[in-house]
Amino acid sequence: MNYTFKHSTEIVALSIAAFLALLGAAFAQDDLFKAHMWVAFFTLLAGTVLLMRRTQIVSTKAEAESSFYMDDVIRYGAITTMFWAVVGLLVGVVVAAQLAFPDLNIEPWFNFGRLRPLHTSAVVFAFGGNALICTSFYVVQRTSRAWLFGGDLAWFVFWGYQFFIVMAATGYLLGITQSREYAEPEWYVDVWLTIVWVAYLIVFLGTIFKRKEPHIYVANWFYLSFIVTIAMLHLVNNLAMPVSLLGAKSYSAFSGVQDALTQWWYGHNAVGFFLTAGFLGMMYYFVPKQAGRPVYSYRLSIIHFWALIFLYIWAGPHHLHYTALPDWAQTLGMVFSIMLWMPSWGGMINGLMTLSGAWDKLRTDPIIRMMVISIAFYGMSTFEGPMMSIKAVNSLSHYTDWTIGHVHSGALGWVGMISFGALYYLVPKLWGRERLYSLRLINWHFWLATLGIVVYAAVMWVAGIQQGLMWREYDEQGFLVYSFAESVAVMKPYYIMRAFGGLLYLSGALIMAWNLAMTIAGRERAERPIATSMAVQPAE
Repeated sequence: MNYTFKHSTEIVALSIAAFLALLGAAFAQDDLFKAHMWVAFFTLLAGTVLLMRRTQIVSTKAEAESSFYMDDVIRYGAITTMFWAVVGLLVGVVVAAQLAFPDLNIEPWFNFGRLRPLHTSAVVFAFGGNALICTSFYVVQRTSRAWLFGGDLAWFVFWGYQFFIVMAATGYLLGITQSREYAEPEWYVDVWLTIVWVAYLIVFLGTIFKRKEPHIYVANWFYLSFIVTIAMLHLVNNLAMPVSLLGAKSYSAFSGVQDALTQWWYGHNAVGFFLTAGFLGMMYYFVPKQAGRPVYSYRLSIIHFWALIFLYIWAGPHHLHYTALPDWAQTLGMVFSIMLWMPSWGGMINGLMTLSGAWDKLRTDPIIRMMVISIAFYGMSTFEGPMMSIKAVNSLSHYTDWTIGHVHSGALGWVGMISFGALYYLVPKLWGRERLYSLRLINWHFWLATLGIVVYAAVMWVAGIQQGLMWREYDEQGFLVYSFAESVAVMKPYYIMRAFGGLLYLSGALIMAWNLAMTIAGRERAERPIATSMAVQPAE
């Protein structure tokens, strides 16, 4: 019988990468690059030691036969998804508290300017990205009836993406960014992400090519569109020329209004394809599976797909109303944004109507409840977005906290809740458990998260409208009635309430982390059913 060392390839690769990072630190041409290379070295060294401790002699044949699917990498993905969710939400609560209480800003690493992009990237790319990678690996295998393509390439995608997250996060704290709208990581981190993302595309597309199922399920359409479009967005938006190969500084290929348009073409389509298309793929698989019902209309899902991906790519300029961007481009973005309302709601209707004949499960299944509320927030956010793109509305809402409320109702309500529902579905199956540790804890999570989103979004809507009205208030002589400082001061109670809403949402995530950890450990909590069916009374 042949034996091999598990993780030997990964250990060699990490050791080589750690050595290169050490060389980078030794020959760095600026202090920031040197500090970041030391971070890379110790991160890779820790990864090497971790894998060496896990090294064991296993039978390759026994390992291959242990499961029909490659689920180990998905198990790791589920754990890291939950970990980064807690980290990202925790940083978000800190950032919200800093706005209400400025003394909480700690210079230089933990001030608002550095923590805010860290929070955004941790929630979107660390939590959301890991959720998309691990669920897409699960879905594409089950719907294709095929092992992931590329062997250990899936492990490279997983560990490579975690390394990218660490480098991007520490870069934000050190102040190593491109200093543009989205504070993107510097050029060498972007190059690494490009390599990882190409490997991700190869694994996903290769699995589809070698599928044993002739039909390509619609969830894979959405996952694939997300992978391909994000690759295009990343390459164009991050075109830059480094000053040197051993320095942290680079110069963007764009400037002025071209840079603004490129940034918002990237920004809005990151919402459209990372936070929408990818998670719609999640919805189209996990909602029918949890409900035990087929997708309501497969034809509607195909129409929804093609309409969404065609229209979304043109909507970015609506973020640049009343700027130097040509008026025709602004109007184009507005028109396509309004048109987006129809395919977006087509997806919402398809998701909700999938529960036809299974609505009674809402009383007894908190996972279904979480998925339904996520679809409801998706519908609300995709109505509010087109409305805010209208120039007359945008003149009031732009630059205000109304936009923040809109973004978070979509991110926390749609992305967060559908991801949580998918994890609740996945974890017992991945670890072979009969059920989750506690259904009642899911119920607690559901209500804390829902209340947190409602408080957060409602407070930001009111705060944003008040900001907009104060900024446009003139007296009889044509002077502004309120200074900008006065409009900031009046926001304090709203910012305190926002931090409270975020704290509620974080509390739900911590409960979920405990629930999943106990499930993985194989424990079950004895508890009565959440709801019982009422006996039917005869008509009189």
